[in-house]
Amino acid sequence: MDTAELNGQPLLLALRALKLGDLLVAVPALRGLRREFPEHRILYAAPAWIAEALDLVGGIDHLPTPGLDAPLNIAPGAVDIAVNLHGNGSESRQRINELRARRVLAYQAPGLDGPEWTTGIPERERWTRLLNWHGIDADPLDYRLNRPSIPSPRPGATVIHVGAAYGSRLWPIERFAEVAVELSRAGHDVVLTGGTSERGRAVETAALAKLNGANLDGGVLAGRQGLAEFAATIADARLVVSADTGAAHLASAYARPSVVLFGPAPPEEWGPPPGPHVVLTAVELRRGDVFAADPDPALLAVTVRDVLDAVGGLGC
Repeated sequence: MDTAELNGQPLLLALRALKLGDLLVAVPALRGLRREFPEHRILYAAPAWIAEALDLVGGIDHLPTPGLDAPLNIAPGAVDIAVNLHGNGSESRQRINELRARRVLAYQAPGLDGPEWTTGIPERERWTRLLNWHGIDADPLDYRLNRPSIPSPRPGATVIHVGAAYGSRLWPIERFAEVAVELSRAGHDVVLTGGTSERGRAVETAALAKLNGANLDGGVLAGRQGLAEFAATIADARLVVSADTGAAHLASAYARPSVVLFGPAPPEEWGPPPGPHVVLTAVELRRGDVFAADPDPALLAVTVRDVLDAVGGLGC
């Protein structure tokens, strides 16, 4: 992207080249930036497939950015304000430095003023705290999303999201199937969601559930939905059952009752905000390796009965 595309409008770039859940916990910070800099065009630098989700935030444009391995596709000096919402490591700092922005908003690092990086706080608070330190008002509870422009394909369905980005967060499909069976018997219209690479898990889960009498005809939505349709499905859901994934963060954003299964990631940082949400995990067993190929012991300690009891507690 060159400066001619900016039409004379000052440019603010927010770097967060991560996944859907990472975008959703950054929404309060993006809202604060939008209010503070109404005259700026705001670019969110993240992978290309995240673009549909940005429509749900509103007022934010997209700069496709697959990761941090190469400089961002924008001319040095074109950016007025650069915001490091990615982290505080050397890679993200380098990508920000290469922009040669007039002003940089980031956590404290060599050559940069900012707040000290703190662990053990909610991600929503982490990024609003950064802005607050730099004199920008941002509320960590300003996380709600706009309604999708398309309707849900299954209004009132109970969403069981069987996928996750890493094996460390994959609850066994046999347990998802048992939950689907019990909720179907209780009158829930159960659908199974996930990404394209997770469709196999969803199909296998549905097959196991059907063997035990669950009515899941047409309920495998995994791999068949774009982000907007997926968000619409969550927005009108009766209930969402998911590991710590984008589906859980969407349930928070639309205030849908949810049961969230945590493994390697700490709920105190990545868990849902106050609302009709229940977190299930076994903190004392957590191994904490997010990139592991096998499920974290803290996740495996969560039983089918735990999930069903949590659903009952939500009144769903």
